[in-house]
Amino acid sequence: MYEPIRTKSVHTTAGTTPDFPHRSREEELDIQLAGHLAALLTVTDELRSLESSADLDRAAERLAAQVARLRGVPPVRAARSAHIDASLAALHRRAHTLAGRALVVAASRADTAAAILSAQRMDAHTVALGEPRKPIAAG
Repeated sequence: MYEPIRTKSVHTTAGTTPDFPHRSREEELDIQLAGHLAALLTVTDELRSLESSADLDRAAERLAAQVARLRGVPPVRAARSAHIDASLAALHRRAHTLAGRALVVAASRADTAAAILSAQRMDAHTVALGEPRKPIAAG
């Protein structure tokens, strides 16, 4: 009733190596977290070029250290530029969003150091925006 399959299967069978590399979930999360932290570092450097702050300097160094830990190499950082068109508020909102994304990924991979740093940066950018902090309700 059915005709036998005559073409090679597109699925790999156990014991054969696929034609493309596979990464584990942890490796994928490391890559994703490093990307979010590197983007946060870039925005932090932009903020540092607009307003000098010891807090931003410390945050940039801690972010760079986390990215280097995850990637195995130090991040490439752009030189400070005085020609940034974004407003401070827009940069703080962007940094807050990126820190939130990093926090979600750090929490999913159980990276305590990155999660704490991300949460601290979210708090700092919330304060910089002048928004009141909303307490997290224990549930």
